[in-house]
Amino acid sequence: MLQLKKFGNNCESISKPFYLNVTIMKKAFLLFLTLIFLQLANAQQSFVTVKNQQFVVNNEPYYFIGANYWYGGLLPLKKDKSKGIDRLRKELDFLKANGVTNLRVLGGSEGAGIINGVTRVGPPIQTDEGVFDPNFLKGMDAFLNELDKRKMTAVIYLSNNWNWSGGFLQYLRWNHEIPDSIFLKDIPWTMLGDYTCKFYYCEKCITDYRNQVKYIVGHVNSITHKKYSEEPAIMAWEIANEPRPMCPSAVNSYKKFIANTAAYIKELDPNHLVTTGTEGYQSTQGMPLYQEINDDHNIDYLTIHIWPKNWGWLDVKNIPGSIDSVVAKTVTYINQHKAVAKELNKPMVIEEFGLPRDNQSFDMNSTTKYRDIYYSKMLSEWLKSERSGGALAGVNFWAYGGIVSTTQGQTWWKEGDPYIGDPPMEEQGLNTVFNADKSTWNVIDSFSKQVSKTDAKMPADENAKK
Repeated sequence: MLQLKKFGNNCESISKPFYLNVTIMKKAFLLFLTLIFLQLANAQQSFVTVKNQQFVVNNEPYYFIGANYWYGGLLPLKKDKSKGIDRLRKELDFLKANGVTNLRVLGGSEGAGIINGVTRVGPPIQTDEGVFDPNFLKGMDAFLNELDKRKMTAVIYLSNNWNWSGGFLQYLRWNHEIPDSIFLKDIPWTMLGDYTCKFYYCEKCITDYRNQVKYIVGHVNSITHKKYSEEPAIMAWEIANEPRPMCPSAVNSYKKFIANTAAYIKELDPNHLVTTGTEGYQSTQGMPLYQEINDDHNIDYLTIHIWPKNWGWLDVKNIPGSIDSVVAKTVTYINQHKAVAKELNKPMVIEEFGLPRDNQSFDMNSTTKYRDIYYSKMLSEWLKSERSGGALAGVNFWAYGGIVSTTQGQTWWKEGDPYIGDPPMEEQGLNTVFNADKSTWNVIDSFSKQVSKTDAKMPADENAKK
């Protein structure tokens, strides 16, 4: 009896701490679940989202100065590290130090060889119809990884209306809608639209384009081991670079393509934003069509591009005498599209704008007085919007050329030359901003310092630091 009682007492003395241990374990488990929930919530918040007419990150407005850096995903593919990944890192450090936090890049080119009589951008992601280079996206993997480290974001366009990267014309060529001979010479502007608009009628071409979209958007980063749909460095997917109807008869097919493609990308990746990549009413048969395609619920924000030289606003023989008119027309164009953005309650980005160097010189040592004036005006419009919580949320200048230089006395790109901001079909140095353009960087940096440090609110990917 005494032994049993003693045993009972021991059980009684043991039961209390055992109960306490269970309670502590329950609390620890609940705390663990809470931490997991918070991590998931933070992961969801890490993406750039849209609330009313603003971009939002972690419940804070996100306004940015950006650049076009279409070759960013190509640099890490270079075997020579000094021309590849090392160059990329130096250029990203320079951009970040000067207040540039968003980069617009090419997702991949289609096909290889001569186009318009010039070797197109390469290497291609799609080497032949439906054939994808398994190593190509390793370059984009590295690019996104480097962006994560610097709390920068990317907009990736998934094809091109223009043939300097293959684009829509290459899909037409693969499907025998245009002859091979067209690619071997410069296509007259009067004929280019008639060829390109066939893309919107070619169901097989659109299927091939979608296969590339799926290949890119569904990729798993070989460095971070994240699906691209989970990459915080990606801000948005863009349907194409400057998709236009290209001819009046293609308008309805164009509208269908934009709407169906936006919905398809959202199915593949519900986390990231989707936009069109259009230039504004200048390229979409007028403002009603521009407003209609952007009113789609799968289109998260509006884009415009502004090209005073191409649109005849700038007299290249008298840049000083025409700059005031250029600025006035630019502000009008911005305000017209801002009004649409406000009506649709969506943000807007001026994702391309540029101006030649003084006297339209291609010499990178020439002055940029009037370009700097133009950039200052563009950035002042953006800053005014940021301070008022307006719809104009971002500006991406065209284009960044980095640490390299043009070849003295050589106007056109040749195979083996480094990529700069001007694609191979344009005069090298025409619109590019190099690291050496100190006066232009003084303008950009001065405006970046006047805005709240939104980049500090951007999430860092812990895997990217490893």
